[in-house]
Amino acid sequence: MNEQPSAGRPPAPPPGGPGGTGTAPAPAKLLKLIACEIAFREICHVAARSPNLLDFEFLTQGYHDIPRTGCAEIQRRIDATPAGKYDAILIGYGLCSNILAGLRSAHTPLVVPRAHDCITFFLGSKERYQEFFHAHPGTYYYTSGWLECARRRGEKSLAQGNTFMPANLKTAAEATYQAWVEKFGEEQAQYLLEVMGGWAQSYHHGTLIQFDFTQSLGLREQVQRLCADQGWQFEEVPGDLGLLQRLVDGPWTAEEFLVVQAGEAVTASFDEKIIKAEAATGQASGHSAR
Repeated sequence: MNEQPSAGRPPAPPPGGPGGTGTAPAPAKLLKLIACEIAFREICHVAARSPNLLDFEFLTQGYHDIPRTGCAEIQRRIDATPAGKYDAILIGYGLCSNILAGLRSAHTPLVVPRAHDCITFFLGSKERYQEFFHAHPGTYYYTSGWLECARRRGEKSLAQGNTFMPANLKTAAEATYQAWVEKFGEEQAQYLLEVMGGWAQSYHHGTLIQFDFTQSLGLREQVQRLCADQGWQFEEVPGDLGLLQRLVDGPWTAEEFLVVQAGEAVTASFDEKIIKAEAATGQASGHSAR
């Protein structure tokens, strides 16, 4: 005799969900994501929408300015990952000053987006970034992460609050400013610091990449003030998190992602693919680069 459902409780849905196809959904992957804090809000947003389980490790923004140190820190996080725990290790970095060069894993595959830098993550694809790059030369891009990283680290202003300076120049200035003061005096040191700030002359647009979930953060007003101070034209464009969503969701197509197997290492490809995998140093080269 068939068992009747209890009163007040609906019968269980058929296998495969409401459609009743009989096919069980694919099991969620367990993934580790090592990423720059510049994309903290955006990565948290796509992770909340992903069917997969993710463990995060966010690194301090600025490692792309010291790529050897940055690569070593990313590699240290990879090496500390237990064998067999994760289905893959996701790398939330673009090529960024060649910071990815040499990354490898002894056991767990690495998944790396094909991106020159993090702006690709916020515009959705390397193709869209390329279109913007050619259509809007001289553009400096802003996102929530660019504006919030200094505050998150509790940093005060460099020369009266200039969190506007790109991280590489800011790092160099902070490292040498006191030496200049000691050698040349404060007035000359301040002059040299202002000369370093001349990089801004090569830009004439400031573009905010905005998302629905960042609308309430007051980013537009902050970037408008920064642009006004520099005499730049302000522009706002909608962001696209498609690439980041596909990174945390999978599947990882060869067109958008490089999957690096054990025994391989990441290297720059110097073509439209941006990066490729080659046999790691000390490994037999029985395969061609991908």
